[in-house]
Formats: sequence, structure tokens, C-alpha cells
Amino acid sequence: MRLTDASFGQSATDVGSHGRRWSMWEVIHHAQPAVDMESFNVVGMLQPAERALFWVGALTTASLALWLLYKIITGFRIWVLGNGDLLSPKLGKWAVVTGATDGIGKSYAEELARRGFSMMLISRSQEKLDDVAKSLESTYKVETKTIAVDYGQNDIYPKIEKGLAGLEIGVLVNNVGISYSYPEFFLHIPDLENFITTMINVNITSVCQMTRLVLPRMEARAKGVILNISSASGMFPVPMLTIYSATKAFVDFFSRGLQSEYKCKGIIIQSVLPFFVATKMTKIRKPTLDKPTPERYVAAELTTVGLQDQTNGYFPHAVMGWVTTVLAPIKLVLYLGLRMNKAQRGGYLRRRKLR
Repeated sequence: MRLTDASFGQSATDVGSHGRRWSMWEVIHHAQPAVDMESFNVVGMLQPAERALFWVGALTTASLALWLLYKIITGFRIWVLGNGDLLSPKLGKWAVVTGATDGIGKSYAEELARRGFSMMLISRSQEKLDDVAKSLESTYKVETKTIAVDYGQNDIYPKIEKGLAGLEIGVLVNNVGISYSYPEFFLHIPDLENFITTMINVNITSVCQMTRLVLPRMEARAKGVILNISSASGMFPVPMLTIYSATKAFVDFFSRGLQSEYKCKGIIIQSVLPFFVATKMTKIRKPTLDKPTPERYVAAELTTVGLQDQTNGYFPHAVMGWVTTVLAPIKLVLYLGLRMNKAQRGGYLRRRKLR
């Protein structure tokens, strides 16, 4: 089929001063170099941007790969290799554990006695203290001492100071603590005024005062370990356990601040933030992978000393800590916490009413 100027009708265009009529094919042909030049210019302008995006992507990928490798190596170092024999009587002959007659505190006392420390046990009940002391002496052949005090009171520290006099203390475990009997709205807490005072004395004042008594001699020897048992509840606000959560946040901040102050002096101060452990305080009777026995938790936690300034102490808890503080939005954490504790409160009040 032969195409002529007429095939394009009005598309034929007058071009030039001589009035020559060009066909559309000629128009397109003569216009093509300009179009190609524009395309070339656009491509030329895009090439630097493409190169920049390539290098940004490459550097981002490399950074993520290095970060992941670092996390894997660090995790292997902490959770598999551990800290070796760091916690030994070379730090000092004695280990002091507060709240030493039940749960996590008792397990710390047993594990430290197994490692050869002489044990100073501090708790409220002299009868329970004597039972734990006899068990440690019989099982691990270590020397023990006890001090019976109520950490809910403020006038106990001269007695504790007298009991600690002359002891070469290598490890202090500030474990004593209390929580709510059941989740409750702030203004509905029974005997609220005394509840506030007691919780602050036990959960906050005890940590500060025990550290005041023990730290000077550690500083003088340029060695020692202080483990402050906070809680995962101190990593974020927990509605209906608000006072408890706030006291544990204090312990965490206090510990990390002191670690920055005294690390250069050869002292380790670690903030320990467990999630649920199967203890009398948590009312969990059956251990699970994410709710270990106190013995299992303490054995895992002690391997992190000197490797983490702030630790959840147990690998499944570390994963839970990352999810709740990094991955999940804080509003979601607060919402779920409130919902869970409302349900627990309702169940507790119904059971109490039926009694």
C-alpha cells in the first residue's frame, strides 16, 4: 500500500520559506533527532540518581547484615558461652542476698553458695532464714550468717550495718520486693497510704540503702558485683500495677546510672528485669518455657553478669523484652496490660466474694 501526502489529509504541513509541502514521514524523520536528544538528556540526568540509590541500598543492606551478624555473635557470647568463672569468691568471700528465703532470692543464695561464697542471708522471718542457712551449710559446706529485718521499716539499717561489719563482700543481690495482692485501680487499693509507704520502702529504699552500705568497701578493693532485681514491669508502665511498675523503673534507672559511675572503678552493677517466674509472689505454680523455675532463671541470669548492664536474664525473656519495648507500639502494650489486669482483678474479686 503506497502512502502519499493525501493519505494524511490535513496532517501534511507547510514547512520552510519556499512553501514546500512535506509528508508526515518527513516531519517525523526530521523531528526524531530532537526527541532522541531530549531522551538522552533525561537518561543522563537519571543516571546519577540511580547510582546514588544503588549505593544507598547497598550500604543499607550491608549495614543490616553487619548489625544482624553482630547481634548473632553477641547473643551467642551471652546466652551460650556466658561469663565463665567471673562470679567467684575471688571477688570477695561473702555474698549478701536480701529476700533470701523464697523464690528468686533463695535460688540466688543457693547458686552463689554452690560457687563457694559464704552467705549472708537477710529477710523478715528468722525461722525461714535458719532453715535456708542450715540447708546451704549442709549441701554446700559454706559459712552462713543471717539478719532478720522487715524492709518495710526505715529504722533497720543500723542493725544491718552492724551485721555486715568486717565482711569482705564480693556480691550483693538486692532482691527483696513486694507487689500487689491483685491488680487494682490506684484509688481502690486497700489502705492506700500505708501501701505506698511500704512498697517504696521495700522496693526502692532497700536498694539505695543496701548499696550505700556495701559499695564503699567494693570501691576500696576495686572489685565487686551488685545485682539489683527490677522487673520487666519497669520497662514500660503497667496499668493497675502502677506503683509496683514505677518502683521497678526506679531500680532499673538507679542501677544503670550507678553502673556508668562505677564501671571504671572495677565494679559491676547490673539491672535485672525478669518477666514471669514461677514463684510464690507471681502465684504461678507450673513452670513453662517462658515462665521458668527460679533455679533455671537464676542459673541463666548469672551467666550474663559482666556482659549486659541491663538484662532480662533469660533468653525467652530477652525476646519478650525486645517485642514489648522495640517491636510493639507502647499504646498497644498499655492497652493489653490494662485489659489483662482488669480480667485478673475481676477474677480475684469474684473468688473472694464466693469465700
